Amino acid sequence: MWLVDKMRSKIRSFLQIENNQSNNITLNNLTDYETDCYINRVWSWGDKAAIEQLFKQIQTQSDSIRLNFWAATPSMGIVKRHTGLPGIMLNTLTDIIISDMNDITVEPERQNDWNEMCKTMDIEEIISEAVRDVFVSGDGAFRVSIDENINKYPIVDFIPGENVEYKYVKGQIREIIFKEYVSHRGKRYHLQEVYGYGYIRTELYDDDNKVSLKTIPAYKSTAPEITFDNSVIMAVPLIFFKSLRYKGRGKSIFSGKTDSFDSLDEAWSQWMEALRKGRTKEYIPDMLIPRNPDTGEPIKPNDFDNSFIAIGDDRSEKGENKIQREQPAIPHESYLSTYITALDQCLQGVISPSTLGIDVKKLDNAEAQREKEKTTLYTRNKVVVALQKTLPVLVNTMLKAYDILTNQPIGDINVDVSFGEYANPSFESQVETVSKAKSGGIMSIEAAVDELYGASKEDEWKAEEVARIKEEQGIATIEEPYINTTAEDFKIGAAEI
Repeated sequence: MWLVDKMRSKIRSFLQIENNQSNNITLNNLTDYETDCYINRVWSWGDKAAIEQLFKQIQTQSDSIRLNFWAATPSMGIVKRHTGLPGIMLNTLTDIIISDMNDITVEPERQNDWNEMCKTMDIEEIISEAVRDVFVSGDGAFRVSIDENINKYPIVDFIPGENVEYKYVKGQIREIIFKEYVSHRGKRYHLQEVYGYGYIRTELYDDDNKVSLKTIPAYKSTAPEITFDNSVIMAVPLIFFKSLRYKGRGKSIFSGKTDSFDSLDEAWSQWMEALRKGRTKEYIPDMLIPRNPDTGEPIKPNDFDNSFIAIGDDRSEKGENKIQREQPAIPHESYLSTYITALDQCLQGVISPSTLGIDVKKLDNAEAQREKEKTTLYTRNKVVVALQKTLPVLVNTMLKAYDILTNQPIGDINVDVSFGEYANPSFESQVETVSKAKSGGIMSIEAAVDELYGASKEDEWKAEEVARIKEEQGIATIEEPYINTTAEDFKIGAAEI
């Protein structure tokens, strides 16, 4: 083998063959995770003044940003319009998910504790805020805290991703850091709450220098560190989609959509500007201009009911003074095509147009309606799966915090978080499908009732419904005859044999 390698080396040397050198590629990140979160949040606000200010401030960092519609400064006056699509997408997806969430149930022995906790907070609103923030920021974390001056039960709130950091050890989250900026006497301090397994540590920083919590009067009574059972961490992260750019972080539904939103607003603004400039123009000779009957002075035109352009009288031999109107041709089809294309780019991979009420050829077929909702279904299912994994952990953490507060044993409990069906076929369609399966002998009565009513009816009601159906169909359940086979009942005397 060494002889072959030696020959190859000689041939390469003779032919002067050189291996390609690897190229060093350097990419400069114009934004970091927090900046991306802020850009996404400004999109979600739907405020065109805020959007324009944002892009004008970051335009100097890149020519590609400088040439964007919202960053550009037009030489001629043009009204920049925002469609509000990002905010509509955000609110619609959040409402779809939260409206389908059923009650959170726990084990019977802890149900009363959970019910009492829910009376002191609006858990549905907290989850709704969390879903909305994760859609915007990409991730975030529930923070569970104890303050008996406010509530005798644990308090939970959600902190969006731009104010949260995670510390990973071998792929596992070991610490969750909640960040907050606090101003005092003209100075800005950085407050960190470090949530780890068995401890909560509060730190205050002036730039990069750690200072005492007593520097700010509001935190002078705050303990620098609180310890408890080291099997509990009183923070629960929430992530729907994994980010490819930022390892260990989540991805927003607006990720990669900045150019698409910018193009949609540009197409809409150009269309409306064309309509404004393409208004009907009315030319009136001076002698035909409306005049004040008292003074004879020409009535000044206004933008509402008396708009015209005055021209001189035609005094030629065959002149004819008459009112002339001009209506410029506006290429509506071209603008509409551009708008639809830009709209499709904004919605791709996130939400279906029909979910937003956008007409995509009306079809009465239930299956066709469900097909039009496919993208929304994919997004919703991904979110529902994440919530069904995270919410039980959150409920367990809250109950464990209550156990720590009341000095009770700590243990995991079973938590059930269920969601209803979205874009389900009509009840008539379900009845037809289930009936065919039942008559075909591939579905029992119990399975048919469960499939037909799903989570809309309780298990007890469905069991009673199955019994009623069997009774109507003459299907009776007969107990198996009982035969006593104990040894003493089978004693037979020798004389009887």
